[in-house]
Amino acid sequence: MTTKRELYRDPARGKIAGVCAGVAAYFGMEIWLVRILVVTATLLGSGPFFIVVYIAAWFILEKKPGFADPSKEHYKQQGKGWHSAPGDDKSVEVKTKVWQSGESAKQACQDIKAHYAEIEQKLRNMETYVTTAEFQLNREINKL
Repeated sequence: MTTKRELYRDPARGKIAGVCAGVAAYFGMEIWLVRILVVTATLLGSGPFFIVVYIAAWFILEKKPGFADPSKEHYKQQGKGWHSAPGDDKSVEVKTKVWQSGESAKQACQDIKAHYAEIEQKLRNMETYVTTAEFQLNREINKL
């Protein structure tokens, strides 16, 4: 089953307006590669044409849904990778080619290792609490 992709600006990951970040997300490419292609095309090709197209895309494309304004207090910079989005399915997207978007295999393994270390620490804290006299007392009081 294919999902319908739409082209949006991504100001959270963009430098100027998020146009290159949106194009990179749409085509599944790294942002740095799209930026290099745009700058190269502007310098070597017809510069004014690409500048006009970029500015037009800036005004035509809508912001990515769920974009949080960095000037707001509640905005939190999320980390990279599969573990950053709350409620995510925790799937790891590992890139197979340099130009593709996603995490490198080494980074994905480090992220998974850190995630399991965090889970293990939570489990240890829970085991420590369950073996205390305080837990036994609370349990007996709740039975009454």
